[in-house]
Formats: sequence, C-alpha cells, structure tokens
Amino acid sequence: MKIRFADSKDSKEILKIYQQYIDTTITFECRLPTAEDFSKRVEDISAQYPYLVCEQEGCIVGYAYASRQMQREAYQWNATLSIYLHENITSKGIGKRLYQILIEILKKQGVKTVYAGVTIPNEKSENLHKSLGFQCFGVYRNTGYKCNRWLDVAWFEKNIDQYCQNPAPFEPIQKIPKQELLEILEKYC
Repeated sequence: MKIRFADSKDSKEILKIYQQYIDTTITFECRLPTAEDFSKRVEDISAQYPYLVCEQEGCIVGYAYASRQMQREAYQWNATLSIYLHENITSKGIGKRLYQILIEILKKQGVKTVYAGVTIPNEKSENLHKSLGFQCFGVYRNTGYKCNRWLDVAWFEKNIDQYCQNPAPFEPIQKIPKQELLEILEKYC
C-alpha cells in the first residue's frame, strides 16, 4: 500500500471510487460530475490543501482531502476533511492513516480545527471519527433529501493545534517544504 499526493492524472480513478457513493446517502451529490469537472475540483483543492490517494498494487483504492471550512477570512484556521474508499477496503485502517496524514499536514499549514460531516446513521464513518478523537458537536436535522428520504448530518470536530493570539496566516500546501511533506507520508506508510 502506498499513500501519495494526488495529481491531475489521478482524477479518473478517483472519480470511479466516488461513483460508488452517488446512489447512496454518503454524499449529497445526486449526479456524478463529469470527468472534466471532477479533475478541476482535484486541481483547485490541491492548490491549497492536501489531496491524498491510497494505491494498492498500482490501483487507487481510496482518497482523502481537506478543504476550506468556510469562506470568510476569520475561518482560515479551519478545514473540512473528506474521505472515500473503495467498498472492498473499508474497515482496514486505511481511512485512519489517510486522516492522520491530512491532520499532520494541516498542522504545518496553520490549521487549528478540523471538521467532518457524516450523514447518519453511518456507523463506520462515525467510528472512524471517534477513534481519531473527533467529538460530535451537533446534528443538522432533515438537512438533505436523497434516496427518497430526509437525512440528518452529524458534525464532528477536532482541535489539532493550540489556539494562540495573533496566529500566523494559513499557508497553502505549496509553501510547505516538500521534504517535510514527504516525511509525513513516510511516517504513516
């Protein structure tokens, strides 16, 4: 198993994994994005935040990424995490490793708090977040309609660094020294 940063050529394989979730309540997206739109998403997110893929025997079997939690400047020290795994590799510790890597990188970027939304019930995802020290801080009730029913989303949060006065601004991932990023990847692989 190898975890590495995603690049533009990975978007088609990543999209195949995401496609498994389109007809489920795990994502609130109702139609599969086009390959071009999805590639643009990967590119846009990767310009600022970590976007990781997990390979097994040369094939991408999962991916995870961080993104901006909210748009206003005062929210820059927060990030939202997302993860999608091929249905055959869930509950094998891969999701946990991907999240651990994301969190370590986000600390270097100056992020203080990470968030994740989980459509409930989703025992596997809820357990993943709890095992990593996330706390559920609230539930958006009946916040989305998909698969012929109204759905609730639980919101989880985790403090990943100390809060201080006058924090340094968020650093885009391209400003983090490449060697530091590679050391984080090696630590968890």
